[in-house]
Amino acid sequence: MSRVLLIEDDPAVREGMELALTRHGHRVRAVESGEQGLDRLRMDLPDVVVLDLMLPGMDGFEVCRRIRAAGEVPIIMLTARGDDIDVVAGLEAGADDYVVKPVQPRVLEARIRAVLRRIGRDQAELERHRDLTIDRAGLVVAKRGVPVSLAPTELRLLLELSGTPGRVHSRQQLLESVWEHGYFGDSRLVDACVQRLRAKIEDDSAAPVYVQTVRGFGYRFGPV
Repeated sequence: MSRVLLIEDDPAVREGMELALTRHGHRVRAVESGEQGLDRLRMDLPDVVVLDLMLPGMDGFEVCRRIRAAGEVPIIMLTARGDDIDVVAGLEAGADDYVVKPVQPRVLEARIRAVLRRIGRDQAELERHRDLTIDRAGLVVAKRGVPVSLAPTELRLLLELSGTPGRVHSRQQLLESVWEHGYFGDSRLVDACVQRLRAKIEDDSAAPVYVQTVRGFGYRFGPV
């Protein structure tokens, strides 16, 4: 049974989602504000956070940044609009995925299970790529011997790209393999995650060595 922390200020929406997720076998802790959510995060140690962006007081963007700064728990954000401003800002704040309101319980459930599967996957071998070391069995990444803290989706993206150095992956391929979105994929998820990953593993994000852009096609892992 996975532990879900739900941060949603609308009582009707909060109660509906809590009931739906509980019926799907999750143990849900539901709170109405970002401040309460941060307190419960430290106490409950959830497996995944479902976070509404439009919260009173401390908004969801700031809550997302604080959650990400404190650890690597996956974050699925809820947004009332699917426009670029909200989605990109949320992804840049550290969210792993998003669902547009009104939320369909089966869609949210699929996203939660997908992100939990990504965390649970592991692969064998210790790999070295210049200054970067990837322990696939232990799910540990280090740069020049210093551990690099990656959010679950950032780690999964790195594992996917580094598994086939030099191969170009389209954004849609990455959405299907990393996010498991298939038809419902959104390439902004990939681009935002690449930016966050580069900021952590590259010496210069503007001139990346490891996660390289192939214009018009997608991304590949270097050096090649």
